[in-house]
Amino acid sequence: FYSKTFEGRTTASGTKFSNSKFTAAHRSLSFGTQVKVTNLENNKSVVVTITDRGPFIADRIIDLSEAAAAALDFIDKGVVEVRLDVVSEE
Repeated sequence: FYSKTFEGRTTASGTKFSNSKFTAAHRSLSFGTQVKVTNLENNKSVVVTITDRGPFIADRIIDLSEAAAAALDFIDKGVVEVRLDVVSEE
């Protein structure tokens, strides 16, 4: 999930990043796309909005805000396997 150092910075979509919102970065999904993210270790899910580009680490498919990571219960791990399901596209 995003580092606290990104708090308040402008995202690729032009919005200000906030770790308290349910947002995410994806390499190719359109900004505004709603994605259901499911933690495959515990089956918890959240819906996030794509507001940024990334992640820029080869084996990762999405970067989540801290609020989304907390809801999925993986703050202590930092990285888990997830499934993505597009809910709606803008």
